[in-house]
Amino acid sequence: MELKDYGLELKFCASEPLTLGEGLEIRGYASLFGLTDQGGDVVERGAYARSLRKIAAEGGSVKMLWQHDPGAPIGVWDEIAEDERGLHVRGRLLPEVARAREAAVLIGAGAIDGLSIGYRTVSAVKDAGGRRRLTEVELWEVSLVTFPMLREARVAAKGTTLDEGVLNEIAAALRTAAADLSGR
Repeated sequence: MELKDYGLELKFCASEPLTLGEGLEIRGYASLFGLTDQGGDVVERGAYARSLRKIAAEGGSVKMLWQHDPGAPIGVWDEIAEDERGLHVRGRLLPEVARAREAAVLIGAGAIDGLSIGYRTVSAVKDAGGRRRLTEVELWEVSLVTFPMLREARVAAKGTTLDEGVLNEIAAALRTAAADLSGR
C-alpha cells in the first residue's frame, strides 16, 4: 500500500545536514518555513501546530520511514516541534533493523542527507506568484531520503559516537550480504 492511497503528499526537505550522534540519534529539519521547494510550495510558520497537538493528545506518533516506504520503518522520532526556522526533528535509528544500520552508514558517509515529510494538506492558498502556501498540514511521517524536494532540508552528519570498529563491522556485513546476493 502506498502513502498516496491515503491522499498524502510528500515534501522533501534538506536543510542543514542531519546529525548522526550518540546511540544512532539523528537530528535535523524536516521542513523549513518560507522557502519555495522544487514543486513551487511554501510551508508557512504554524502549519504543523494543530497536527502536532492532535498527535500528542491522541498518544500517536509520526513515523520514521526509509524513502517514504510504509513497509520500511527504521526508527522512532522522539521529538518533533516547530521552531522559528521550521519543523525540527530528533529521533533514533533502531540498530536491530537492518535498514536502519544501512542508513547510519549512508548518513555517516554523506550518501544520504535528506529529510522528507508525508502529509495531507488541510488548508493552502495561492499567492500572487502562483505558489501554493501551505497554512495547515496533517503530518503523517518523516523519512530519510536521497533526494529532498526542499534542497535546504538536510541531515547534519557532524559527529557520531559510534566507534570506528562498529562502523567497519556494519560496512563489512553489508559487503558480505551484497556478495552473497550476487552469488560470489
